[in-house]
Amino acid sequence: MIVREALAQGGTDLKFAGIETPGLDASLLLAFVLNTNRTSLLAAGTETLSEKVCSAFCELIERRCNGECVAYLIGKKEFRGLEFEVNPSVLVPRPDTETLVDAALGIRDAVRVLDLCTGSGAVAISLKNEMPELEIHATDISTEALETAKRNAIRLLPNSKIQFYQGDLYNALPDLKFDLIVSNPPYIPSREIETLSAEVQNEPRIALDGGADGLDIIKRIISGAPGYLLNRGALLMEADPRLMNDISNMLEKRGFKDIQLYKDISDSQRVIGGVYLE
Repeated sequence: MIVREALAQGGTDLKFAGIETPGLDASLLLAFVLNTNRTSLLAAGTETLSEKVCSAFCELIERRCNGECVAYLIGKKEFRGLEFEVNPSVLVPRPDTETLVDAALGIRDAVRVLDLCTGSGAVAISLKNEMPELEIHATDISTEALETAKRNAIRLLPNSKIQFYQGDLYNALPDLKFDLIVSNPPYIPSREIETLSAEVQNEPRIALDGGADGLDIIKRIISGAPGYLLNRGALLMEADPRLMNDISNMLEKRGFKDIQLYKDISDSQRVIGGVYLE
């Protein structure tokens, strides 16, 4: 079998399984097996594949058809120009979360930044990459996720000195206060998780499940934030657009001012934030 035939067959199998981007996914998986990139792969359309390569590719196609996401299958995902290691202990970084990074970069005079629920470290590492002068601290309740974030930091920014802490939100931290707290917390209502695509359901539930109304972790973040923010410090959170009114009300009741909403690439309200005044 040649490259072009393998891509065609893999794409057909994925399309039949209901995968939304069958051609793209097939090319990413075959490029991974061949240890090359998609551009080089497409240029090699008439090259013959070994039996070993065909077997490995077919296995990945089958796993993709069964709902495993491409990022987990190949162990990596690009986010803001950086290639992050990902695995089933962390969420796959998504373009919507770039809204959180952009909003954070727009907070003037922030020096010390805390990333809660860091997962793969995508937000924390991206912020440090784009603004090296920031002092970045990051926490996660999952030991496995935090180890993934540490590996990403060491590989992508070996001299970054990002501080990582394992534990439940603020309980993980030493006695510090921050100019800015950012978070992409679990915010999907528990009952909705089983309605999501198979690939999303394969992501860690602890990073998805926001409780009955999707607000369990968000409430705790807002409640505890004043104890960890300097005066006029800011809090930014990614959340479901349907939750923004409730979150805005919670922020106001907790003493936050200048509440702002930030839209994602699909023009949905994806990030909300405010400034804390003592």
